[in-house]
Amino acid sequence: MKKDFPNSTELLQNAIDSRLYDKLIAQLKKDFGLANISVNLSDDIVPSELKTFLHEKIYFLIMEKFTEYLNLLYAVDVPEKDFKQLKVTDVVEVSEQVSFLILKRVMQKVWLKAKYS
Repeated sequence: MKKDFPNSTELLQNAIDSRLYDKLIAQLKKDFGLANISVNLSDDIVPSELKTFLHEKIYFLIMEKFTEYLNLLYAVDVPEKDFKQLKVTDVVEVSEQVSFLILKRVMQKVWLKAKYS
C-alpha cells in the first residue's frame, strides 16, 4: 500500500487484486455511519458504480449538507495536507477529487488492518 495511486480506478483495482474490496466497502459504510450519513451501498457494488456513487454523494453533501460533508471528512480522517492540495475549480471536479481522497484514506485503513491483524 506504499504505492500512491493516481486515480480511483487504479486504487479500486488494487483493492480487488489485494482481496480487500469487500473490506473497503464495509469500511466506507462504517465511516459514513460515523458521520451520521445514511448510504444504501450494496455489498456487491462494482467498482465503477462505487466510484459514481461516491462522487454523486460527495457532490450532494457539498451542495446541500455541508456540515455532514465536513463530518464525513473528519470520520474518514482525510489528511489536511491532502485536502489543501486540491485544485479548486468547480464543485463537480472538487467532489471527484474528494471522492478519491476518501477512497485513498479508507483503503489505507483497510490495508493497515489487514496487514497488522
